[in-house]
Amino acid sequence: MIRLLLDINIVLDVLLRREPHLAASRAVFQSIERKEAVGYLSAHAFTTIWYLLRKAGGPAHANARLADLHTVFGVAPVDESVLVEALALGWVDYEDAVTAVAARHARCDAIVTRDPRGFVRFTLPVVDAAGAVALLQRGL
Repeated sequence: MIRLLLDINIVLDVLLRREPHLAASRAVFQSIERKEAVGYLSAHAFTTIWYLLRKAGGPAHANARLADLHTVFGVAPVDESVLVEALALGWVDYEDAVTAVAARHARCDAIVTRDPRGFVRFTLPVVDAAGAVALLQRGL
C-alpha cells in the first residue's frame, strides 16, 4: 500500500476549509481515512498544526482536531538524526528539509504538498494533492 507523508499545508486546507485547495486536499485525506493509503505527518507537523488551530478556534478545538489526526495518521519521527540530515541538505527552508528527511526515514513513497518547489532537490517523489489522487488511482 502506498505510504504518503502529507505536508502541513494539505492538512490545514482540510481542517481550515481553505479554498480553492479544499477539494483536492480532502480527497487525499479521505483516501487515507478509507485505508486506501497509509498517511503520515512529521512529528513537528503536529505541534505546528495545534498552534495554528488554537489560534483559529481555541485550545479545546485544537486538542480535539489533533486527537482526530492521531486516529488517521502515523507519525514520521523527527529525532536528532533527522534534524542533522535535514540541516546537511542546505535547503533554504529547514522545515521542508525536516519534512523530507522524516518522510524518507518513515519509508514513505511520496510527499504530498501544495508547494512542490520546496522539495525539488529531494529523492522522493513530491506531488500536489491532485497528483496524489492520480497516484492513488494508479496504485503508484
